[in-house]
Amino acid sequence: MVKKILVVDDEPDILKVIIFRLQKDGFEVKTASEGHQAMEIVRAEKFDLVLLDITLPGLNGYEICSQIKADENLKPIPVLFITASTPSEGFQERVEQVNANGYVFKPFDYDALLEKIKEF
Repeated sequence: MVKKILVVDDEPDILKVIIFRLQKDGFEVKTASEGHQAMEIVRAEKFDLVLLDITLPGLNGYEICSQIKADENLKPIPVLFITASTPSEGFQERVEQVNANGYVFKPFDYDALLEKIKEF
């Protein structure tokens, strides 16, 4: 069964690379480049995982993750942050606060990202 991943990032180049690699590895991929759009898509379709940037137009990644985890129907979907944000004071606490399942820092090694995805 093909696993379906929603990738949310506002950087077109990053989306292109992630889409290409994930599709090559057999995943079905949908994308969003803005927070409200991401929430519409995640509510409309069934996903096995959400890869989510933190800094986005509209809702930020923390807000999106909070909404996903607060919704009984969406709560089981693993959310993995992909972020260029450096791990500042309080980052780990914020990730735990919104119940994200993990994170990967940009620029990331695709194989490391794939291993993280396979955990879920």
